[in-house]
Amino acid sequence: MKTLIKNLIFPLAVLLFTASCHDDLDQSPIDPDSFTEENVFSNAEEAKSALAKVYASFALTGQEGPAGQADISNIDEGFSQYTRMLFNLNELTTDNAVVAWGDAGLQDLHGMYWTASNDFTDAMYNRLAQTVSFANSFIDNASSLSDDVVTEYIAEARFIRAFAYYNLIDLYGDVPLITQIETTLPSLSTREEVFDFIETELLDIQNSLASSGSNEYGRVDEVAAWALLSKLYLNAEVWTGTARFEECVTFSENVINSSYIINTTDTNGNGTAYDELFLADNDTNGAQNEFIFTANFDGLNSQTYGGSTFLIHAAIGGSMDASAFGVNGGWAGNRTTSALVNKMDTGDQRAMFYTDGQNLEISDITSFNDGYAITKFSNLDSQGNQGSDASGNFADTDLPLIRLAEIYLNYAEATLRGTSGSNSTAVSLINELRERAYGDTSGNISESDLTLDFILDERARELYWEGQRRTDLVRYDYFTTNSYLWPFKGNTANGTAVSDFRNLFPIPSNTILSNPNLTQNPGY
Repeated sequence: MKTLIKNLIFPLAVLLFTASCHDDLDQSPIDPDSFTEENVFSNAEEAKSALAKVYASFALTGQEGPAGQADISNIDEGFSQYTRMLFNLNELTTDNAVVAWGDAGLQDLHGMYWTASNDFTDAMYNRLAQTVSFANSFIDNASSLSDDVVTEYIAEARFIRAFAYYNLIDLYGDVPLITQIETTLPSLSTREEVFDFIETELLDIQNSLASSGSNEYGRVDEVAAWALLSKLYLNAEVWTGTARFEECVTFSENVINSSYIINTTDTNGNGTAYDELFLADNDTNGAQNEFIFTANFDGLNSQTYGGSTFLIHAAIGGSMDASAFGVNGGWAGNRTTSALVNKMDTGDQRAMFYTDGQNLEISDITSFNDGYAITKFSNLDSQGNQGSDASGNFADTDLPLIRLAEIYLNYAEATLRGTSGSNSTAVSLINELRERAYGDTSGNISESDLTLDFILDERARELYWEGQRRTDLVRYDYFTTNSYLWPFKGNTANGTAVSDFRNLFPIPSNTILSNPNLTQNPGY
């Protein structure tokens, strides 16, 4: 789908869709056909270009590239991009990240004192609502075509909708469940009801999706459905009150036994194949074999101030050389805390920190020099060449939304929580990741090392800044409690517990006002 984004979305697909500003999940287009022009769905080829727009809802933000005709109103367009919001809500609120900028509502996130009118929690809700709307419209329109391949396209759109709802119940809990274009204001569905919908959808579409590894890069196949089920079941106890770890093991095994493999190709010869996952050519350098679902970016044809452009620029400041990351400058924003740094052992090359002129401990969050900078994401390819945008503004680096390494860790955690999974297999899987990280077996563990807290720390080491951390901490009951503290948790230098209602974000205030059927989350 990276090819589709490059060849279809600009200029074709953008012209085919007129985006409306969706305040929330209870809003539908005034004209159900306004999503596309009259004959977009005249045949399967045209439907495929429409599908590209549904995928692109996780990457792009409007109709004119990085800015102009934004999909989401009332917030800077670049701020509203999905993976940028995922970083803000699932990383910046945790031990993994702080930001120097003073935009209204941004410091509230790491300090854990956000309100129901926070622009960033609002933007994510609206972005996901729009993805649901795009998917619903595509499914409705494409259903009129009889081509066999369109059945597969529809299954992909249903996956994207399920993924959006996975995010919604993770972040917001109870949300309206909308599966078709409606003109009436919907009622709230419980988290359990939406969970059941996601599960049913994924089980139903798995056989309609392409077989493992047979689809175009960037488009999902059956393994994506299994992987999302693995993620869903891992969190089931928190989200529904019923543990589903056995099912997590089952679907994790399906993924592990598929054609996807951990990338071990050290193309740039630096002693580890981990960094290849986050370079500008990660769609071709071997990393793509580990990526199950991605948000795809192209520095010329799908420009945004979110995505990898944000992750790279915002992490550069101080004495850092922006050209060493294939971009034209730094935004001096994001760093990490000592809590993440101290989890990394000597020899672990996943410890991608810049320390020159940086203080390990943070005394002033607004100072870029307080906290180590992160060098994980780059707009250089495996040969050291800059990405396609010669200006250095926008990055080519794709971002994995689900990759195989995460499923390895899902299997290990679910196994340890009491299932038929094998502890020895779990250790073997984790050691496969650690051998890549260390470049040899020096970091390998034994079964006696395998504890739930070790797995949580290993998830931090492997997946930091990939949009996972808050979800993990909530599952462990560490996010709001005093069981685990990190710098400036709860807006206190040494960290403090906060009220447990902050395990969920608020439904946007304007959404509550516009739909009397909805109820605000407790505490807000």
